[in-house]
Amino acid sequence: MNFNSLRYILFLALNVLLYYRLPPKARNWLLLLSSYCFYMCWNLKYVLLMLLSTAITYACGLLVSASAWGRKRLWLVLCLMANLSILFFFKYYNFASGLLARFSGMLGLGLSPPLLDVLLPVGISFYTFQALGYTMDVYRGDVPAERNFARYALFVSFFPQLVAGPIERSGNILRQLKEVHCFSIDNLREGVLPVLWGLFKKMVLADNLAVIVNTIYSSPSGHTGPQLILATGAFAIQIFCDFSAYSDIARGSAKMLGFDLMENFRCPYFATSIQDFWRRWHISLSSWFKDYLYLPLGGSRRGKVRRILNLLIVFTVSGLWHGAALTFVAWGILNGLYQAASILLRPLRNRLYKLLHIPDNAWWLTLLRVLATFSLTCLAWVLFRANSLTNAMTVYSIILQWIANIPRMGLEFSFGDTGVSEAAQHMLGLFSALMLGAEWLVCNKGLWRRLNGTVALRYAVYFLLITSILIFGSYGSGYDPQDFVYFQF
Repeated sequence: MNFNSLRYILFLALNVLLYYRLPPKARNWLLLLSSYCFYMCWNLKYVLLMLLSTAITYACGLLVSASAWGRKRLWLVLCLMANLSILFFFKYYNFASGLLARFSGMLGLGLSPPLLDVLLPVGISFYTFQALGYTMDVYRGDVPAERNFARYALFVSFFPQLVAGPIERSGNILRQLKEVHCFSIDNLREGVLPVLWGLFKKMVLADNLAVIVNTIYSSPSGHTGPQLILATGAFAIQIFCDFSAYSDIARGSAKMLGFDLMENFRCPYFATSIQDFWRRWHISLSSWFKDYLYLPLGGSRRGKVRRILNLLIVFTVSGLWHGAALTFVAWGILNGLYQAASILLRPLRNRLYKLLHIPDNAWWLTLLRVLATFSLTCLAWVLFRANSLTNAMTVYSIILQWIANIPRMGLEFSFGDTGVSEAAQHMLGLFSALMLGAEWLVCNKGLWRRLNGTVALRYAVYFLLITSILIFGSYGSGYDPQDFVYFQF
């Protein structure tokens, strides 16, 4: 059941209607039933897998809280091992088997582990990390162990953020599940705008940009430097629109039911450094890795070398979390190297600014930083999107050759066949610019709050968004629905 479907809109409307009509004690049961029905629309049998993960972390949470048999840490380790083993089996076994076969072949050992024909459960990385985060919170004493199994099961499976986040913290959602949410027109109003905005970003921008990206990245060797630059920039906007759209719809849907989900994106393409980018992009995952991996490894408390090593470990694991492929691992390592370079070069940069009397807050310097950060991010996105490391190297090679030939050949921007018309390219460019501007206003000027306070302007925005979706959105007969990109993670 995709968010960008009439089926989901009706599902959400029915849940909102029933939720406020039922007595408070029955509401969580409604949401739990709805959440499991929502997940069953993807794959019926994998509901049992989510239930198994829920049961393990619930039981371990109680055992950790009670320090059963004086083995508090043991129960945490067993919980981590059990859940990560499930995640490894479904997501990484074939990847690890392929690597083992490749390396054993290089060493002449001839090992060939069998490959398994298993379907990756939708959202398994998200709900596994959310459940593990709860267990570690209980271990640290940050939250008490939840004794109501139904409430805890709803925390793991809450349908707005189940399959693609944000990865919520137990202290936020479990607390709200214990509260009585009264019907509020304000909650409905505050939920509608993010949902419409998310549908606009997904159906008008992400799905249309996907045509350009898929056309060019399917055979990078057959395209020119400008085409590959266009496709890479299009993918940067596509993945932001796609993933942030899911988060917007999730937050809007939850708000209609009276729940506040954490912010997952905050204008990442306006970041002034790679570090700043990761404070703005997929905030729930970045903060998860910071709290449960980076800080336990020592964070920045043990010197510069150890800090860099910790960052490289975190970003390598982050890349692997995103996908069982060498391209994702390379993407994570490259982002870790960006962070390392920033740390090592910061003293030199500061001395240079002081020597040249450059104010750190100069507007032109901020603009240069934003452009440089976006360019480095796009450079890394090549690895994220490419079908293989070989294809990624082909993309880099063609772009570099084109840049190297600029002094001799001059600037030539011929985009040729991109899968969409030239008029559509211009339209997507315009909408992308407007989207980024609107995102900046949402983050920095409280745009949604201002719109919700002005009736005429709010309904004008409703009209513009709905009209744009109906006219320019991807849907209808002959349309192949594009799943949200992060469903595969």
